[in-house]
Amino acid sequence: MKPETINEALFQPPRGWRLWWLAARPRTLSMSLAPVLVGSSLAWAQGAPVAWPPLILALLCAVLIQIGTNLHNDCADFERGNDGPRRLGPVRVTAAGWATPKETRRAAHIAFGLATLLGAFLVWLGGWPILALGLASVASGYAYSGGPRPISHTPLGELFVLAFFGLTAVCGSSYLQAGHFTLESVPAGLGVGAIAAAVLMVNNLRDVENDSLAGRRTLAAVLGRRGALLAYAALLFLPFACVLWLRLLLPGHVGVLVSWLALPLAISLVRASRRAATGAEMNELLVRTAQAQVPFAFLLSVGLASPF
Repeated sequence: MKPETINEALFQPPRGWRLWWLAARPRTLSMSLAPVLVGSSLAWAQGAPVAWPPLILALLCAVLIQIGTNLHNDCADFERGNDGPRRLGPVRVTAAGWATPKETRRAAHIAFGLATLLGAFLVWLGGWPILALGLASVASGYAYSGGPRPISHTPLGELFVLAFFGLTAVCGSSYLQAGHFTLESVPAGLGVGAIAAAVLMVNNLRDVENDSLAGRRTLAAVLGRRGALLAYAALLFLPFACVLWLRLLLPGHVGVLVSWLALPLAISLVRASRRAATGAEMNELLVRTAQAQVPFAFLLSVGLASPF
């Protein structure tokens, strides 16, 4: 048996659903679930009854939009030459040759199409505000990696994530449950979105050298390592300031302060970011940052749902 045949026998790329599950980047999908749960909990805290169909559909739409964005990014970055042999991050299925650009793009279209289909029912329930938010979310998912000037190639990536994985998702979810927008959804959305933006900051800081070679000028490239680490710390600490703001807007809900129990985790991540230097260390920091959103969002949701 030839050596290359032995290697092929020892390592087989994922196929079928396992391939597309890997391409969907499952470790980061909690970033689309967290704001929906927080926005819904905020509405319930303000007296709205629990509406399960809109909640479930909103969760599905949010996940599908993120999956579509991830798949489109996988394909677009490969075609633009961003994901080359020097890539430091997790494997991307198009760059690895496990799927063609056409297949990956088609999968992205399917995800966006399903999100639009399910979102039609949410529009029926919530009217034109939900239609506007839904169309903006799908369009931004394409614009993040596509078009002549992708958002991911500019310093606006973190702002995009803060807006759509924070403010838009929280405000939209709260509106679906309560039937109206509230000022309280703004600090809640900023808090959840800031952690998601911190994930992107780590990703861009890890890839800053390769991105510069490919012509990408991300916020991490503009700020430099020191500035990017300071911005990362600010994004991780911002949610706790937003909780204080939310507490002022909800004087009868002391329970929201329970989310401050996640502060030690934010502090540990900031400390770890100063030591992370290699690609593997940055990858670990990225995963830990994405996971940090879960306890914060869970504690905030529990605090909002508590009777005190």
